[in-house]
Amino acid sequence: MTTPLSHLDTSGRARMVDVGHKPETQRVAVARGEVHMRRETMELIRDGAIKKGDVLTVAQIAGVMAAKRTAELIPLCHPIMLDNVQVDLTVDEGLPGVTITATASASGKTGVEMEALTAVSVAALTVYDMAKAAEKTMRIQNVRLVEKHGGLSGDIVNE
Repeated sequence: MTTPLSHLDTSGRARMVDVGHKPETQRVAVARGEVHMRRETMELIRDGAIKKGDVLTVAQIAGVMAAKRTAELIPLCHPIMLDNVQVDLTVDEGLPGVTITATASASGKTGVEMEALTAVSVAALTVYDMAKAAEKTMRIQNVRLVEKHGGLSGDIVNE
């Protein structure tokens, strides 16, 4: 049995992909997600009035820390020496809520998509955790890969 899924061997068992033969290239990935909430909760976050502290700064730091530990969280994910991780959180009146964008980059043999996605996910969870006393109905939504560059599969732009 052969499969196009890279994390399965020919018998269908999970395996870590061998990237030893791949050349090192510059890799960049951008991921995005949203935390939807009531307007009142968004205003508390924007105004720095959440009792736990500065939601956006703490979530930004949490996202960076999570990206650096992705291989410990995602089975079969390669540890990557990241060159840079940026996590930006923006209060978004249109949601209402917070939009999170993470950009991860590295020079290596495998991509940084999982690191960018993990950064967004943990930043969103941190927003929820810090603001849950004000609102327990917040929704984490639309976490996705926006674009990736580098590697054998080339560039992908989803937005």
